[in-house]
Amino acid sequence: MASSPVDPLQTLQAALSAPANSQEQADLLSNLRETLEIHPAPIPILAQTLINVVVNAGDSLLKRWVLDLFHFAICRSSLTLDQRTQMALKALDTLVQLLDDPKPATVKVAIQCLATVYPLVFRHLCTNRSNPAAWNTLSAAKSRIIDLLWASNINVGIRLSAMKFAQRVILVQTRGVSDPRLQNKNDPNISFCPVDHPFIPVSKLEAEGQKLLEALAGLLYNSQDVDLLSAMLNSWVNLVKLRPATLPLVISTLRSWTPAALGGLSASSVKSIEKSIRILLVHISRITAGSQYAGQITEALNIQGQRMDKASADEKKRKAAALESRKRPASASNEPTDSNKRIKLETEVAPQPTPNPSSAFLSAFDFTSLPAALITNLIVANLEAFTEPQLIALVNTYRQTHGLNFLQPPTAPSATPPTITSAIPTAPRNHVEKSLTPTPQTQPPPVKDEPVDPLQMDIDEELEYEPEKLNEELSGVAIGPEDDLAAGGPAPDIADLTLLEFNLPPPKDLSEGDRKTLIHGSISRIWDGAEELRAMGEGIAPESAQAGGSSAAEMWMLLLLRMITRVAEPPADLDDSMGESSKEVAVHDFYLRQDQLRQTLCDYIMSDFPSRVRLATTWMNEEWYNDQIRLKKDRDWRPNYEAWLNQVVASYQTVLDGKDKTFARFLLDLPSIPADVLELLRELCTDSSSPDRMQVGFTTLRGMVMQRPSLRMEALNILLELTTHEEKRIRGAANNTVKLWVPNTQPMDTVIREFALQMLRKLQLRSSTESRPAQVDVTMANGDSHEGDDGMVDEIVPEKSEIPKEPGEEVEDGQLPQGDLVHTPYLPERIELPAKKAQVLQHVELLFALSVKVPEFLDKIFSAYGLMDVTVQEAIQDLITALIRSLGSSHGKLLTLMRQCPAGAESLALRVLTIFTEHGRPSSQLVALVKALINERNLDARFLTPIIAEMDKADIIRYLPRIVSSLNGQPEAKNLVRSVFSSIVTTPPQTFGSVTSNLPRVRQSELLTPAELMVLLHYSEKEIGVKSAMEAIGICFQMTDVFRSEILAVVMQQIMDEPVLPVLFLRTVIQAVTTYKTLVNFVSTTLLSRLITKKIWTNAPLWEGFIRCAKAIAPASFGALLQLPKHQLRELVDKQPSLKSGLRDYVTKKAPNKARGAGFLDIFGEPEDGNVGSASGTPTPQAVEVPASV
Repeated sequence: MASSPVDPLQTLQAALSAPANSQEQADLLSNLRETLEIHPAPIPILAQTLINVVVNAGDSLLKRWVLDLFHFAICRSSLTLDQRTQMALKALDTLVQLLDDPKPATVKVAIQCLATVYPLVFRHLCTNRSNPAAWNTLSAAKSRIIDLLWASNINVGIRLSAMKFAQRVILVQTRGVSDPRLQNKNDPNISFCPVDHPFIPVSKLEAEGQKLLEALAGLLYNSQDVDLLSAMLNSWVNLVKLRPATLPLVISTLRSWTPAALGGLSASSVKSIEKSIRILLVHISRITAGSQYAGQITEALNIQGQRMDKASADEKKRKAAALESRKRPASASNEPTDSNKRIKLETEVAPQPTPNPSSAFLSAFDFTSLPAALITNLIVANLEAFTEPQLIALVNTYRQTHGLNFLQPPTAPSATPPTITSAIPTAPRNHVEKSLTPTPQTQPPPVKDEPVDPLQMDIDEELEYEPEKLNEELSGVAIGPEDDLAAGGPAPDIADLTLLEFNLPPPKDLSEGDRKTLIHGSISRIWDGAEELRAMGEGIAPESAQAGGSSAAEMWMLLLLRMITRVAEPPADLDDSMGESSKEVAVHDFYLRQDQLRQTLCDYIMSDFPSRVRLATTWMNEEWYNDQIRLKKDRDWRPNYEAWLNQVVASYQTVLDGKDKTFARFLLDLPSIPADVLELLRELCTDSSSPDRMQVGFTTLRGMVMQRPSLRMEALNILLELTTHEEKRIRGAANNTVKLWVPNTQPMDTVIREFALQMLRKLQLRSSTESRPAQVDVTMANGDSHEGDDGMVDEIVPEKSEIPKEPGEEVEDGQLPQGDLVHTPYLPERIELPAKKAQVLQHVELLFALSVKVPEFLDKIFSAYGLMDVTVQEAIQDLITALIRSLGSSHGKLLTLMRQCPAGAESLALRVLTIFTEHGRPSSQLVALVKALINERNLDARFLTPIIAEMDKADIIRYLPRIVSSLNGQPEAKNLVRSVFSSIVTTPPQTFGSVTSNLPRVRQSELLTPAELMVLLHYSEKEIGVKSAMEAIGICFQMTDVFRSEILAVVMQQIMDEPVLPVLFLRTVIQAVTTYKTLVNFVSTTLLSRLITKKIWTNAPLWEGFIRCAKAIAPASFGALLQLPKHQLRELVDKQPSLKSGLRDYVTKKAPNKARGAGFLDIFGEPEDGNVGSASGTPTPQAVEVPASV
């Protein structure tokens, strides 16, 4: 460990400043890692920042250090669960992108990180239902990693990491403890997720986990990868402990297993697997859940023990037999081969040389473990080290030892070859005696028969191949002209043996059918021979990126293909022997025959394309190269590459499998991709009826973007166009593909951003005056403030639409010429108005998806919003909901935008505010922001509606009139105000909580009582407006569970205590007594009397209301009316003549003070006297009329 902690930021800065991959940088990073392991708090910030920087960089010390640090942080550090979860969420896209890294070590670390990220993100998304994008990314990564587990010829480290990931997936997607009280948050499983989750399919995941476990169990029966099997068995120890429900499958798998699938492996490898299975069975027998399987486990252990004992005994016998077989040839080779040599050895006084240690090594060495090419080179080197006579002598010695016939020289039968006793020579060949004449002078000296290491031989590099001398030496005698004469034999006729001129006979003319049969047989024989060589280990993997190899199989492949592609030219004598038309027919037939060869090859490849994809790839490369060299010589050459590539692709695309990567690999290895094939890939991506075909299309296009720079723009353009497809599923797949490259992968990042903004600009191509009316309704505070709002819009809009631009000057958003915008085949050149929501979504879905990663796009959305048509704005308000929810109310960029909302985007800001508050209480930060925004701007009162319940009482009283003033007789406004009243008014105790669920949002003392609300409405009638106040009071009367009779009595009493009465007071009293008859007594005995004492007749509107109220509750009001002065009483009965008879009867029969009452009889008079009063009556003010709806 480090001697003392270091400052993380300073150390990191020093490491970044040091030379890349230097020892100095390594030491600094090592010290920083030790400090962070002790104090891991800064890791989330450092790791998250650095991993985005190095993800697309090449392999370097810094990149490896950052990935290892991130792996440590989320897997082994002491960070809290929430910290690790947030790190996992933020780095999810980056880790998925690392799966395409060319370095296996990087891919391995990424998979190991994702093995921990999967349960963390799953646990988070079980409770967070507003982030489906993260789940889609995680699911795609899961599929890719599990595919790596089943793929062949994958790096061992990557495959073992994929096995670990698969085990984590099984743990998560199988059920754990169902009781929530016993669940461990560190062990997330499918039980955590509710069955009605919007985007996590619980039942499907559970079935997938069970199927994956069964597939892994099947590996025990069909895999020979000892490391992979050991890793799987070790992981099952934890599985059976945490998921007891998997025990039956695990135990049945282990009981029925035998090492039959491991045939051909060494005994130690088989024994390793046997031991792993035995350890696992013993472990299961010791856990609580395994007690019920004790009998089965004991039986399995006994059977396995017998099997292991038998295998051990067989291995001992095999080793003994092998040792014995090695000893026998050694003893036979030490025996003398002839009597002369035996005599010489018997008379030799030198001691027997000790065996060379290298001979023992070579006798026990397994040469089959060496590559075939090396063994071939060794054999050739040994053959060249011997002279021909020595080689013949060695062959004869071998034949004598094994009882075979001697090799006789072809000539000079009288010559007897001497016995050669020398072993492999260590001197150059030109130092070895070449004459085979048996003379004492040419007898080679005796050489000790010691084996020589062939790897240490000194091979003569100047050997010459001389066929004539070789024939002479093989005959055993060097024959010259003088030797022939001395022998007396006839001289050979040299002239008869010399071929002065030799021509091969012409080939046999075959029929067309025979030609096809011969060619097909030759192709099959060559390919089958190559397959045999590949089976011996000389081939390369079919999915290898290598276009051609140097092995024997690859050379046969190239030979076969070049025979077909490097076709011969038409015979040159066609011009002389045929006419022009006949020549054309002959040339056509000639090339037709060559196309038939290609068709034969194509049919052969397509009959088993996955296993013959290397042949197809090499064929296409050869056709492309042949076209290039032919076109240089003949401009009229008909290219074959595109024609046959289209045929191969069209034939195979009908049987595509989503899990088969050979088609994508085939296309990526081609030298050129024609436009027809790119369009075919587009068609695959748009085939929503076949998920497999869609997956192949998107996977191939993604690979072209990442691995083929020459095709990058074409492939990326197709993917971007598909993000505007009318079908949601296709758009989603395209968006998920392209957003992986944002924001860290260049140049794709820049292109994708520009395309998304271009789609947004297409929605802005509207005249600024067309969208202005939609903004007036939002920016005005009430119905009386039109002028100021129009002026504000006029100040903003001309900056965008009326200022002329010089040629070449940058044009503002929304005013780009039509020709400068990008067009896609799935969208009209200009959006049709009124806009449809589905079509607007095609334009903005990619931009919304990218805004999660690039918050700066939110600025563009808000800026462009004001220049859109009102129908487009309405669609945007609805479509942006998912994006806003995923960002959350604490998103800094979003809050800043709302605080500095561009002019014209107020309705969008209101929609954002509504989204934040419709399913939860707003934060204090959001409340303060909206209050400040309302104070600074003349905004619509609807901004107050979502947050007013979170304000204190003073702010409620301050801002409530602005909300009430929005009432205009429409049901929508009424419902809005009713919801506000429900949220800010305390409910009476006997029905507490039965109406509003908003009460817990704020302290009880910060809410208004029903009486306070009613009084506030009356005394704010001037600010609100009389009509709006009347409508608001009517809403209160409709809330009968809150505004009961006793509440209204308190309201009337409180208003009566005020020195000035509001205009609508008597109207409210009339509504109260009409709604609640129990209030008649209170109004008649108390309220009217107090109004008389306040000289109510001095206020004309209130006096009119008093008269109507008296009539409404008559005859209960007669007693109070008699308290009026005579003049006012006369005026009252003149305006309401119908009260005269009642008052006269009351005075004569029921008046408590009949003497005083008798003085009013002249006022009541006869019925005809009332005509004068009726004629002189004052019309009732419209303000106090009671609408029929109340």
